[in-house]
Order: sequence, then C-alpha cells, then structure tokens
Amino acid sequence: MEKLIITPKTKIYDLLHSYPELEEELIDAAPEFKKLRNPVLRKTIARITNISQAATIGGLKVEDLVNRLRARVGQGNIEQMDEGGAKYITDRPGWFTGDMIVRSIDIREMLNRDEQPVHEVLASIKKLGGNEILEVIAPFIPAPLIDKALSLEYRHWLDKKSEGEYRVYFTR
Repeated sequence: MEKLIITPKTKIYDLLHSYPELEEELIDAAPEFKKLRNPVLRKTIARITNISQAATIGGLKVEDLVNRLRARVGQGNIEQMDEGGAKYITDRPGWFTGDMIVRSIDIREMLNRDEQPVHEVLASIKKLGGNEILEVIAPFIPAPLIDKALSLEYRHWLDKKSEGEYRVYFTR
C-alpha cells in the first residue's frame, strides 16, 4: 500500500488515518491538539484542517511541524516551505466597531453537536452588507474558515479572548 507523503496541505484526518501513531506526536508538539482525542472533532475539524492550518492553531512554524511528523515516519525533511497563506490579522483594524456587528454565530455549540459550521458561516458572510460585520465565536483558531473567507476576499480580525475562546470578525 502506498503511504501518504506528509506536506503542509495534508489533512489531519488523512495523516492520522495513515499514521495513527502520529496522534501523540501532534499532542506533544502543541497541547491544543489534545482535542484530536474527541471523536466528534476528529471526524469534523480534522477532515478540513491541513497541517499548515494546524501549525497556526498550535502556534508552531509550519516547516517545523511537517518535518517533525515526517521524521517520525521516516520521510526526509522538506526544505524551504511555503506556509500557503496570509498571516491572520490579530490587531484591531480601523474598520471594526462593535455596533456594526449584525450577527454572531457561536460555532462551539455546532461542533459539540457534530455539525460542520463552515457552510452556515460562509452563507452569513456572503449576506453581509457594506459596513456590516459577522462575529464568529470559536473554541480555537478556525484556520480553515478564515482561509476560506480570505480566498473570497473578505477581511477579518482574529481576537483571542482567552484559552478556548476566539472571536473572528468578518466584513467585506
């Protein structure tokens, strides 16, 4: 059987399906990855999150995480790696004012119900008017969601409220 080649674009779900022994390596690399032990998050978030996005969530350098995982399964290091994405905006932008928030979606509840929040959030983002803002409340940095919104050319602000609570604001 052909073994999966580990790259920044490898989905976490595929990685752990091919190399179940890497679960502990991921958790050791960043404590945030303990959530992978939750079967609900494993079935939902891990399917759409790639290693590059997971590194962002865990506060790690992409190439360090990829090379660490590759070394563990006997694949050579990858040199010169592109993170494949813009950096997330964490400083309050000039366009943000709280009274422009027209909707708030708490995806924590959706994730607990084994639901995938991406479609509802993207539908809400696409309905935003000129100066309107959508607030998304998440238990971790929702990297796949932010990346998708960026690809659609929406602006964002990622505001970390506490461990386990992030607010992401989207606007046109």
